Amino acid sequence: MANTQSALKNIRKNRTNYLRNRSAASRLKTLEKNFLSQVEEKNQSGATAAAASLISALDRACKGNLIHRNKVARKKSRCASLIAGLSA
Repeated sequence: MANTQSALKNIRKNRTNYLRNRSAASRLKTLEKNFLSQVEEKNQSGATAAAASLISALDRACKGNLIHRNKVARKKSRCASLIAGLSA
């Protein structure tokens, strides 16, 4: 167990940050599933709206250092290519 006040505070902070990060990661997975389901249904307007919310959430996750910026760029690129494939 922690012996100092600062160690106890760090335990509390770590738990809070862990829960916040898990919540954000779970939300990203849900948004990505929604986007991919719209693509599977070939619903272009729904896919475009879902992609916009996914890309926004990805950018926020990148800003908070939850996801690496290269992973965000890769996912955004794949979203764009999937939407372009729907219109073709």
